[in-house]
Amino acid sequence: MKYYIPDYPRPQLVRADWVNLNGAWDFAFDDANAGEKLGWQKGFEKQHTITVPFTYETKMSGIGDETHHNHVWYARTLDVKPHDGRILLHFEGSDYHTRAFVNGQMVGEHFGGYARFSFDVTDYVHEGENQLVVHVEDTVSRNQPRGKQRWIDRNFTCFYVQTTGLWKTVWMEYVPAVRITNVKITPQMASQSVRIEAQVSADLPELTLYAEASFKGASAGKTFVSVKNGLAVAELNVECRLINEWTVMKWSPDSPNLYDLDLMLFSGETVLDTVGSYFGMREITIKGDRVLLNGTVLYQRLILDQGYWKDSHLTPPSEAALIEDIDKIMALGYNGVRKHMKVEDERFLYWADVKGLLVWSEFPATYTYTDEAVQNFTREWMEVVRQNYSHPAIVTWTPFNESWGVPMIDTDKAQQEFTKSIYYLTKAYDQMRPVITNDGWRHTISDIVTLHDYEESGEAFLKYYTEHKDAFLENERPYHVGGQFFAFADGYKYQGQPIIISEYGGIAFNNGEAGWGYGNKVADKEAFIKRFDAITSAVKALDYCCGFCYTQVSDVQQEINGLMDMDRNFKIDPEIIAEINKR
Repeated sequence: MKYYIPDYPRPQLVRADWVNLNGAWDFAFDDANAGEKLGWQKGFEKQHTITVPFTYETKMSGIGDETHHNHVWYARTLDVKPHDGRILLHFEGSDYHTRAFVNGQMVGEHFGGYARFSFDVTDYVHEGENQLVVHVEDTVSRNQPRGKQRWIDRNFTCFYVQTTGLWKTVWMEYVPAVRITNVKITPQMASQSVRIEAQVSADLPELTLYAEASFKGASAGKTFVSVKNGLAVAELNVECRLINEWTVMKWSPDSPNLYDLDLMLFSGETVLDTVGSYFGMREITIKGDRVLLNGTVLYQRLILDQGYWKDSHLTPPSEAALIEDIDKIMALGYNGVRKHMKVEDERFLYWADVKGLLVWSEFPATYTYTDEAVQNFTREWMEVVRQNYSHPAIVTWTPFNESWGVPMIDTDKAQQEFTKSIYYLTKAYDQMRPVITNDGWRHTISDIVTLHDYEESGEAFLKYYTEHKDAFLENERPYHVGGQFFAFADGYKYQGQPIIISEYGGIAFNNGEAGWGYGNKVADKEAFIKRFDAITSAVKALDYCCGFCYTQVSDVQQEINGLMDMDRNFKIDPEIIAEINKR
């Protein structure tokens, strides 16, 4: 893409004048929470040197202490150059309550572990060296969105070592005083156009926005629009001429076409700000019990992706590691991922856009239902939806999973209303994507009905799902072979939506080492292939089902049911797996 910059953390709003703050920082534990009383915000005696953005729990941080510490401190020098505009400090992800100080003064705070946040530090810095100190509090509370992070002092079942503090890129950006702050890009296939909504930092007279789309260097539409109340809305027809035909270059897994987007903010004839972006033209719709992409039935071959690495946990070790994961997932014959209990580094979404990998975007769960949990979840969920809205690879929003955080959803009206409120709130911002309210278990309202079943036998699976389809869709009996879970909460029923088996498989196999998966562990490659083939073929044989999601991409700590180990080595020849998936 025209504006691609290696390691740039915000690929859909690109400016050239930025500084990556990853690397060596001073670090200290503060188990007594005495740091602020002792004036650590003005500087502290370091206990360790930590490599940001890796958390202290990881080997790549240089510390590798898996003990939970509620309070941690970071410090480093900021070198600031002369600048006429504003200086922003960006945190791609910090878990959980982050307070930042520059030269001893607090510049801002944020609650949440997964969404990007920013502070304007212009009035707190001077030219030359400045001191940046960050204090992060991360509790074991189940009221905060945790995802797969454990809340006791050991790993258990499918919960892993916690992630504390800075775990995504920290960076500084020099920006104009009056600038574009956010861009929402919506493809409109019916009118062959794209809608661009650009927020501006000030509401001044005579501000205009210039927008131009191009495809492989050829202009595909341009316009000037006025800025009103801090918002500019532009619509561009994006047909372009290729080989004597005028056409829209659609985005799909088979042809992941992307347009470049140039945006310029003017005051009169003076250019105030310039940013680069990109977008894909694609349409996700539901027709009866099928999901359509660009008007064509889409069969989704997904794989569950938890995004953990052996030595860096939730933090990808590099951009190259993200690219490698996507390439290997596609080599296994999958056309998408269900990004499970994690909001991934946005560079992953960039490469999914570029390579044509479908993404279900899921939010990390809380594990209790309280007013505080509802507030924490809702606030950060919408931050994430807004942050990642414009990525064409995201084709489904999945805010809830398996009743985590809503444990009594089957009968509790308040918990049912909570999932419905998140559904409608998401739809209020994004009308173009399906929303799944409670992936795998008791659904309330949901655009897709998703079922989780780790039955080992392909024959038993196919028999049950063929013979009892009507009964479990009417909520008259459990939907899965084991007979425990129902498809809908009390008072809700099947409305003819698409059906996807969004978790299955999970076959444990790792050449005799300890660990667990779903069902009985297989002894060798031949046994794995036989079971994988049988259960995958059974899922695909359900003519009323329009996709599946296998568990999972790679092993994760004690969980050994990945198609790759934690070092990303294939356990089985990927061509064998791909043949079964695509057969």
